[in-house]
Amino acid sequence: QVQLVESGGGLVQAGGSLRLSCAASGRTFRDYAMGWFRQAPGKEREFVGAISWSGGSTYYADSVKGRFTMSRDNAKNTVYLQMNSLKPEDTALYYCAATDARSRWFISNLYAYWGQGTQVTVSS
Repeated sequence: QVQLVESGGGLVQAGGSLRLSCAASGRTFRDYAMGWFRQAPGKEREFVGAISWSGGSTYYADSVKGRFTMSRDNAKNTVYLQMNSLKPEDTALYYCAATDARSRWFISNLYAYWGQGTQVTVSS
C-alpha cells in the first residue's frame, strides 16, 4: 500500500504560479513512477504529467508542456508539480498517483494508488 497526500493548491490569478506537493508513505516510494492528473467540474480526469522512478524522465500533456514541471525527491518521498503561467482552464482538482507500470504513464487505469486531490483555481 502507498498512501498519497497532496498539498499546495489554492486560488491564484492567471499568469501566476503554484507548486503542488505529494507526500508518499507506505511502500518504497522509489519503486513507483508518479503521475499528476486533474479533473475539472463536468469533465473527465485527464493526464497532466508523469515522472520516472529516478526522476530522470518526465512526460507532459501538450496542454501544460513548457509551463508545468515535475520533480521528485526520493529521500523525502515527495513529488512536486511546479505550475507556472497558469490559465483559467487549469482550474481543476489535481491528483497525484503512483504506478509500477513501466510505460504508458498517461493512462490513469495503470495507477494503483491515488491521493485525495488538491484544488487549484485560477481566476481571470
